[in-house]
Amino acid sequence: MKNNATCHNLFATDDFSEAFDLPQLLVHVPAGFPSPADDYMDKSLDLNAYLVSNKAASFFVRVAGDSMEGAGILNGDILLIDRSLDPAHNKIVVAILNNELTVKKIRYKGNRVFLIADNPEYQPIEITEHMECAIWGVVAAVIRKL
Repeated sequence: MKNNATCHNLFATDDFSEAFDLPQLLVHVPAGFPSPADDYMDKSLDLNAYLVSNKAASFFVRVAGDSMEGAGILNGDILLIDRSLDPAHNKIVVAILNNELTVKKIRYKGNRVFLIADNPEYQPIEITEHMECAIWGVVAAVIRKL
Protein backbone atom coordinates (compact mmCIF):
# COMPACT_ATOMS: atom_id res chain seq x y z
CA MET A 1 0.00 0.00 0.00
CA LYS A 2 1.42 3.37 -1.00
CA ASN A 3 1.64 5.97 1.76
CA ASN A 4 0.50 9.40 0.55
CA ALA A 5 1.02 11.13 3.88
CA THR A 6 2.12 14.74 3.81
CA CYS A 7 2.55 17.60 6.20
CA HIS A 8 1.13 20.86 4.84
CA ASN A 9 2.50 24.36 5.44
CA LEU A 10 0.23 26.84 7.22
CA PHE A 11 0.44 30.56 6.47
CA ALA A 12 -0.76 33.60 8.42
CA THR A 13 0.59 37.00 9.34
CA ASP A 14 1.95 38.17 12.67
CA ASP A 15 3.08 41.65 13.64
CA PHE A 16 6.18 42.42 15.68
CA SER A 17 6.25 45.11 18.31
CA GLU A 18 8.60 48.01 17.81
CA ALA A 19 12.25 47.02 17.44
CA PHE A 20 14.84 48.26 19.89
CA ASP A 21 18.53 48.69 19.22
CA LEU A 22 21.39 47.59 21.44
CA PRO A 23 25.04 48.57 20.83
CA GLN A 24 27.21 46.08 18.98
CA LEU A 25 31.00 45.94 19.32
CA LEU A 26 33.10 45.98 16.16
CA VAL A 27 35.40 43.27 17.47
CA HIS A 28 34.75 39.54 17.66
CA VAL A 29 34.94 38.05 21.15
CA PRO A 30 37.40 35.16 21.35
CA ALA A 31 36.06 32.05 23.01
CA GLY A 32 39.57 31.01 24.04
CA PHE A 33 42.05 33.27 25.84
CA PRO A 34 40.97 36.81 26.74
CA SER A 35 42.21 39.69 24.61
CA PRO A 36 42.61 43.38 25.54
CA ALA A 37 39.29 45.24 25.54
CA ASP A 38 38.56 47.41 22.54
CA ASP A 39 36.49 50.55 22.88
CA TYR A 40 35.30 50.52 19.29
CA MET A 41 31.58 50.39 18.78
CA ASP A 42 29.80 49.49 15.57
CA LYS A 43 26.23 50.45 14.73
CA SER A 44 23.58 49.20 17.09
CA LEU A 45 22.20 45.70 16.68
CA ASP A 46 18.47 45.21 16.23
CA LEU A 47 17.82 41.53 17.00
CA ASN A 48 14.61 41.53 14.93
CA ALA A 49 16.51 42.81 11.89
CA TYR A 50 19.35 40.34 12.50
CA LEU A 51 17.21 37.24 13.06
CA VAL A 52 14.01 37.83 11.09
CA SER A 53 14.32 37.66 7.31
CA ASN A 54 10.59 37.61 6.54
CA LYS A 55 8.58 39.54 9.13
CA ALA A 56 5.16 38.65 7.66
CA ALA A 57 5.94 34.92 7.82
CA SER A 58 7.68 34.75 11.21
CA PHE A 59 6.65 34.20 14.82
CA PHE A 60 8.15 33.08 18.14
CA VAL A 61 7.24 30.03 20.24
CA ARG A 62 8.57 28.80 23.57
CA VAL A 63 9.81 25.20 23.86
CA ALA A 64 8.39 22.81 26.45
CA GLY A 65 10.17 19.49 26.83
CA ASP A 66 13.46 17.79 26.05
CA SER A 67 12.91 15.97 22.75
CA MET A 68 15.30 18.25 20.81
CA GLU A 69 18.16 18.57 23.32
CA GLY A 70 20.61 16.92 20.92
CA ALA A 71 19.98 19.76 18.45
CA GLY A 72 20.71 22.35 21.14
CA ILE A 73 17.03 23.19 21.70
CA LEU A 74 16.28 23.13 25.42
CA ASN A 75 13.18 23.40 27.58
CA GLY A 76 12.25 27.09 27.89
CA ASP A 77 14.11 28.23 24.76
CA ILE A 78 12.37 30.58 22.35
CA LEU A 79 12.28 29.51 18.70
CA LEU A 80 11.99 31.88 15.77
CA ILE A 81 9.78 30.13 13.23
CA ASP A 82 9.77 31.21 9.57
CA ARG A 83 6.83 29.94 7.51
CA SER A 84 8.44 31.11 4.26
CA LEU A 85 11.28 28.56 4.54
CA ASP A 86 10.93 25.20 2.83
CA PRO A 87 10.55 22.29 5.27
CA ALA A 88 13.31 20.39 3.49
CA HIS A 89 14.82 17.06 4.56
CA ASN A 90 16.51 17.29 8.00
CA LYS A 91 15.20 20.80 8.78
CA ILE A 92 13.79 21.41 12.26
CA VAL A 93 10.12 22.30 12.04
CA VAL A 94 7.18 23.13 14.24
CA ALA A 95 4.26 20.90 13.26
CA ILE A 96 0.71 20.31 14.39
CA LEU A 97 0.34 16.56 14.71
CA ASN A 98 -3.13 15.30 15.59
CA ASN A 99 -4.01 18.71 17.09
CA GLU A 100 -0.82 18.95 19.18
CA LEU A 101 2.18 21.19 18.53
CA THR A 102 5.59 19.57 18.32
CA VAL A 103 9.11 20.59 17.31
CA LYS A 104 11.00 17.88 15.45
CA LYS A 105 13.37 17.26 12.56
CA ILE A 106 11.51 16.38 9.35
CA ARG A 107 12.85 13.50 7.27
CA TYR A 108 11.70 12.14 3.95
CA LYS A 109 12.40 8.56 2.92
CA GLY A 110 10.91 7.86 -0.50
CA ASN A 111 7.24 8.74 -0.20
CA ARG A 112 7.34 8.39 3.61
CA VAL A 113 7.52 11.35 6.03
CA PHE A 114 8.96 11.16 9.56
CA LEU A 115 9.18 13.58 12.46
CA ILE A 116 12.35 12.79 14.38
CA ALA A 117 13.30 13.85 17.91
CA ASP A 118 16.93 14.62 18.70
CA ASN A 119 16.87 12.69 21.95
CA PRO A 120 17.26 8.88 22.09
CA GLU A 121 14.40 8.67 24.60
CA TYR A 122 11.89 9.45 21.82
CA GLN A 123 10.92 7.23 18.89
CA PRO A 124 10.55 8.57 15.32
CA ILE A 125 6.98 9.35 14.28
CA GLU A 126 5.98 8.20 10.81
CA ILE A 127 3.26 10.38 9.34
CA THR A 128 0.51 8.21 7.85
CA GLU A 129 -2.58 9.06 5.84
CA HIS A 130 -4.64 8.52 9.01
CA MET A 131 -2.90 11.38 10.85
CA GLU A 132 -3.57 15.08 10.68
CA CYS A 133 -0.29 16.89 10.17
CA ALA A 134 0.53 20.47 9.18
CA ILE A 135 3.89 22.22 9.22
CA TRP A 136 3.68 25.64 10.87
CA GLY A 137 7.17 26.60 9.77
CA VAL A 138 10.90 25.97 9.92
CA VAL A 139 13.02 26.88 12.95
CA ALA A 140 15.27 29.78 11.91
CA ALA A 141 16.85 30.60 15.30
CA VAL A 142 17.02 29.52 18.93
CA ILE A 143 17.03 32.20 21.61
CA ARG A 144 18.12 31.42 25.16
CA LYS A 145 19.06 33.44 28.22
CA LEU A 146 22.11 32.14 30.02
